[in-house]
Amino acid sequence: QVQLVESGGGLVQPGGSLRLSCAASGSIFSIYAMGWYRQAPGKQRELVATITNGRNTNYANSVKGRFTISRDNTKNTGYLQMNSLNAEDTAVYYCNAVVRATLNGKFNDYWGQGTQVTVSS
Repeated sequence: QVQLVESGGGLVQPGGSLRLSCAASGSIFSIYAMGWYRQAPGKQRELVATITNGRNTNYANSVKGRFTISRDNTKNTGYLQMNSLNAEDTAVYYCNAVVRATLNGKFNDYWGQGTQVTVSS
C-alpha cells in the first residue's frame, strides 16, 4: 500500500509561481516514474509532466518552458515548479506514481487526492 500526499497548492496572482510537492509513503522499493495531471471544472483531465527514475521528462505543450518537474529519490518526493502562471493553469493538480513495492515485484499506479491551484488577481 502506497499513499501520495500533495502539498503546495493555493491562490497565486497571474505571473506568479508555486511549487507543488508529492510525498510518497508506504511499501516502496522504488518509484519508476512520477507525474502530475490536472483537471479544471468542465474539462478533461490532462497530463502536465512526468519524470522517470532515469530523469527522463515529458511536458504538455501548454506548460513547456514554464513548469519544471523534478524528484528527490532519497525522500520519495516529487516536485512541480510552476512559473509564469496564468488563469488557464487553474485546476486541481493530481500526483501520480508508478511504484514497485518489493524487489522484482510488479509495478502499480497510485494517485494523490489532489491539490487546488487557483491563479487569479
